[in-house]
Amino acid sequence: MRHGRSFVVNSQGSHSQLGDLLLVASLTKTLSESGTRSLPDPLSIPLSEPLLLQILRTKTLHPSKKLDFFRWCSLTHTFKHSALSYSHIFRTVCRAGYLHEVPGLLSSMKEDGVVVHSDTFKALLDAFIRSGKFDYALEILDVMEELGTSLNTDIYNSVLAALVRKNQVGLALSIFFKLLQGNSQFPSSIACNELLVALRKADMRVEFKQVFDKLRQSNGFELDTWGYNICIHAFGCWGDLVTSLSLFKEMKDSIGPDLCTYNSLIHVLCFAGKVKDALIVWEELKGSGHEPDAFTYRILIQGCSKSYRMADATRIFNEMQHNGYSPNTVVYNALIDGLFKARKVNEACQLFEKMVQDGVRASPWTHNILIDGLFRNGRAEAGYTLFCDLKKKGQFVDNVTYSIVVLQLCKEGLLEEALKLVEEMEERGFVVDLVTVTSLLIGMYRQGQWDWSDRLMKHIRNGNLVPNVLRWKVDMEALMKNSQSKRKDYTPMFPSKGDFGEIMDLIRDANSTMDGVKDEENLSADTDPWSSSPYMDQLANQVNSTDYSQLFSLSRGKRVQERGVDSFDMDMVNTFLSIFLAKGKLSLACKLFEIFSDMGANPVSYTYNSIMSSFVKKGYFNEAWGVLDDMGENVCPADIATYNVIIQGLGKMGRADLASSVLDKLMKQGGYLDIVMYNTLINALGKAGRMEEVNKLFAQMKTSGINPDIVTFNTLIEVHSKAGRLKDAYKFLKMMLDAGCTPNHITDTTLDFLGKEIEKLRYQKASMMRNKDDSA
Repeated sequence: MRHGRSFVVNSQGSHSQLGDLLLVASLTKTLSESGTRSLPDPLSIPLSEPLLLQILRTKTLHPSKKLDFFRWCSLTHTFKHSALSYSHIFRTVCRAGYLHEVPGLLSSMKEDGVVVHSDTFKALLDAFIRSGKFDYALEILDVMEELGTSLNTDIYNSVLAALVRKNQVGLALSIFFKLLQGNSQFPSSIACNELLVALRKADMRVEFKQVFDKLRQSNGFELDTWGYNICIHAFGCWGDLVTSLSLFKEMKDSIGPDLCTYNSLIHVLCFAGKVKDALIVWEELKGSGHEPDAFTYRILIQGCSKSYRMADATRIFNEMQHNGYSPNTVVYNALIDGLFKARKVNEACQLFEKMVQDGVRASPWTHNILIDGLFRNGRAEAGYTLFCDLKKKGQFVDNVTYSIVVLQLCKEGLLEEALKLVEEMEERGFVVDLVTVTSLLIGMYRQGQWDWSDRLMKHIRNGNLVPNVLRWKVDMEALMKNSQSKRKDYTPMFPSKGDFGEIMDLIRDANSTMDGVKDEENLSADTDPWSSSPYMDQLANQVNSTDYSQLFSLSRGKRVQERGVDSFDMDMVNTFLSIFLAKGKLSLACKLFEIFSDMGANPVSYTYNSIMSSFVKKGYFNEAWGVLDDMGENVCPADIATYNVIIQGLGKMGRADLASSVLDKLMKQGGYLDIVMYNTLINALGKAGRMEEVNKLFAQMKTSGINPDIVTFNTLIEVHSKAGRLKDAYKFLKMMLDAGCTPNHITDTTLDFLGKEIEKLRYQKASMMRNKDDSA
């Protein structure tokens, strides 16, 4: 009896399964041929969830037909879709790309009072993110919150990572903070690190700091090695050395630094102008169990080359090759550029020949460095010849090359040739950028060519740059004609806090910064004798201030930043400031600065340096001090040009003793001296009669790897002649000729003075001899 009943049940089950299969086949055929309009009344078909799922799983049925059948089933009030059926239809439309159907299905799902599993929502989010429909993805998250769906952390991690990779950093940031509102879930380290990297690349400093602070405030999150390295690099590049070194100290006490950490610290120190510290950290790196890689060598060579430490740069370059790393184009470019700036023209050309012999491909930037270096070192003919040779080859010049040559032609007053070159530049398909237009503007203004608008329009036809420039000029001239709207009480534009003679107060307060040098006893007390990086420990222990700001920048301020539309106004301000200041129109320059300061424009280092230099040349030392104060208040770090102006001002004030103190402090802060700084200091000290310091400075200049130029020798001959040291003056004249420096008109004037002094000395000696003979 049991076997019989079992047989009957199985038979009935088989009949039922067969009937379902026949019904599915019939419905599928009807849907494929004519859609839902040929289907019978829903009430006449035994609809069920298994039947619906079988049709949705049918591979031969088109997704649109499945969607139509899903909606057709909703016509009957006796059938309600389950969460499983909604999950199937959502996945079907996602795979088919019918994302526009999702909002309607979500509304239907809410009306039915069901909620799909979180994995289905994740599939929807991934589909919308892949298709770039980020707003819909955020709406889905809102729907999930409304329905009370609990998303696990993995889903948020994948969404965050996907948005970051799609360059939707703002949306990723909103999801990040939304996730942390309840403090119940926390993104993974990988997702947080990818978000931090994206914020760093986008230069979103405020948002980066907010994410960093949020991560630090959470007890359930700890930075991993990658996270520490990201933050050390980011804060250091933004000038916040305090946070970078504090993170290193914290990292060393927990998980320990790796090679990437040391590379980031070396890069940060070089960027902040502290190349001397970076070299010491590099030596510690080699003793810490890690070996320098190609990136380590590259950032050190770049830092040394920018700070005129050419002996160190060459030594590191040789060690890099000795350790089996082949220098690439970037390394060669940095070293060649540094040699040219250090007036080592022959060495730079020889290094380029070695680069070609070693099979390293020269880029257009390499040739740009060569041409610009030849121009700056008085080899204009060689630079122009190289430019013409490269043009014939066709593929080794770009718009930057043309811009360099146009600038040189404008400096030489060859405006017609410059305009012809710009016309040729356009014919070759290169974009005439703001740098080139700026060079032309300054050249035309210097020659009094007031009809520059027509000539620019004639030679630069493509793009909207020239119309923008012309419109900017018209607006600027209108504003300049208007009366000042502010400062009617005649308060100074740059109120000085103190006197320019108190320049040391600006940089003497070492106790509140990490630049202060502790006594050796205190340093040894704070240092772990077993540490693999004692110098880095000292730097980290010296961090006593939370508001440390970068006092010195290795990179120079530029007139034209070329950052797109955002910097256009400030770039044009700098251009017209250069024109007004070159013509001595200080009041117009100050009014232009005031107009754009009131409009919220942010001046750059070049802006401050230009105005301060003009104040110093006019003898307005207190006003120059006010510019320096304003520069510090706007967190605009001083560069080597700023220190040149300071030394020049102190020299004119007769405070050569203070100039030497500024030099010492600059060197302790990790700063460097370029050829202009050496010439300025030699002139200031020489006019003050401090000849011993002049000679020491000249010896230091040669030891540091900078070749003196014609300005150096002219200054040395002049100051020694006026100090009555005629033998030394003649010695420097012979040294100048042996170095191959071509005398100029200033040299002739200096030599005339020297000759008169020699004749005067001979006459005095002859008079003394006659008096001696008469007395005898």
